[in-house]
Amino acid sequence: MQYEDIWQIQDEITSAVNSLGYTLWDLHYDRSSFSFRMELNIHIPDDALSSFCSQMPLPADYEGEGSQGSLFTLEL
Repeated sequence: MQYEDIWQIQDEITSAVNSLGYTLWDLHYDRSSFSFRMELNIHIPDDALSSFCSQMPLPADYEGEGSQGSLFTLEL
């Protein structure tokens, strides 16, 4: 995957997160698994996780809670 493609997808993810009223703590591309790892700066309640994941631009899986907020993996 080209760096330009990664930056474009990161922008799409950031825009989707911001449009839902959240902000990112960390977002990076994991080249070995062809996925993005994302941590929010807040912990999302359990009843909102499914809705949040369904509104991401890529298929998203909830991975648990990190030190700053909820963790997700977004698959290409």
